[in-house]
Amino acid sequence: MFPRTARKVAALTAAASLLALTACSSDSSGEGADGEVTLKVLTWRTDLVEDGTFDEYADRFNETYPDITVEFEGITDYEGEVKTRMSTENYGDVLGIVGTVQPAQLQDFFEPLGTVEEIEEDYRFVREKAYQGTVYGIPVVGNTQGIVYNRNVWQEAGLSDYPTTPEEFIEALKTIKDNTDTTPMYTNYAAGWTLTQWEAHRGEISADPNYVNSLLETDNPWVEGSDHYVIDSLLYDVVAEGLVEEDPTTTDWELSKDLIATGDVATMVLGSWAIVQMQQAAIDNGGEGTDIGYMPFPHQKDGTFYASVGGDYNLAINKHSKHKEEARQWIDWFNNHSGYAETQGGLSPLKDSVEPKVLEDFTLAGVQYVEQYPAPEGKEGLIDEIDNTAEIGLWQDMYRKRIVDAARGQGDETKEDIFADLNARWKAARAEVMGG
Repeated sequence: MFPRTARKVAALTAAASLLALTACSSDSSGEGADGEVTLKVLTWRTDLVEDGTFDEYADRFNETYPDITVEFEGITDYEGEVKTRMSTENYGDVLGIVGTVQPAQLQDFFEPLGTVEEIEEDYRFVREKAYQGTVYGIPVVGNTQGIVYNRNVWQEAGLSDYPTTPEEFIEALKTIKDNTDTTPMYTNYAAGWTLTQWEAHRGEISADPNYVNSLLETDNPWVEGSDHYVIDSLLYDVVAEGLVEEDPTTTDWELSKDLIATGDVATMVLGSWAIVQMQQAAIDNGGEGTDIGYMPFPHQKDGTFYASVGGDYNLAINKHSKHKEEARQWIDWFNNHSGYAETQGGLSPLKDSVEPKVLEDFTLAGVQYVEQYPAPEGKEGLIDEIDNTAEIGLWQDMYRKRIVDAARGQGDETKEDIFADLNARWKAARAEVMGG
């Protein structure tokens, strides 16, 4: 545990103590003959490892902590490989918590960072990786949810206002299809994980910060008007209307950046983390970063757009690390001084931060953010348990690939068939998990 009020001073003195205690020889703990510490950081951002961005972060970190060498291991299949490595003690000193770790398991793998109240004095979005009042991970950036679009294409089609309903969105995509050579929406079906971005919109339709917890109390999440019904209906209807790429099974994530940058694709449903990547693609293709805009999900409540917001990967400390103090120094330095959140176009995890310029579109549209409440004490992990028992996979790609496949005529299922089946599965699983 790292008491927040004393952590910086404690970290410095602890580092000095470690140097005094370990000045003999290099060993498997990552300490060199001169007492220097080598910190292993696992990251999903292989692109920033390869282009040297993380090395620049390490150089700046060393201006404050010269005796800590930071080594980065970029992992392409981050979720899969880290999950496997967590069956051993070899999963770095600092890492992002993978999605498969349930709240009750956090203490089995990670060092406690402080109480929720202590950590929330400085950071936000921390409750997602807390259990029984203790925080185990701090997010590197906060994301909101929306739709990336090419401004030039929408203007060429004569569209100037954001759709406020799913029906208006579909009509807008039809207008693009009828008046341009552009694919109105790109599903990024083949990548799989990109389809899970749709799940992140839950809570926006109802504008209810307790929406996710409310799933514990219902047998029918896919009832007309509910968040899941509206979100999944839009995906189904856009595909059924032929407003996506001709063959979703052949989509290419990396290529999709160039396609929207050049105006060959008009829209993609992605988190705010994607904005800067698409803007950079626009620049790389001879355009302007401002060619790429970000619109809210086409739904309003009482005349206002709402957008979900929450933390991205949460940095945590391996409970088996020999360098927990130095690991905490890295986490705090990274979040306070690296500038990562700003450069990636996300919301800073720091409570006293300002909204990034890339979300100016949301600011101008008056978008209100909705952050989901954590699960009530004693009910942590139950949503995931019901989801797993039902074999739906709210955050898995197969769930929405089924919707896309049905909408494009690959099988006999209708939208109503799918929603009825999902409700039946959820009801049975909820009864099994909750006891009736």
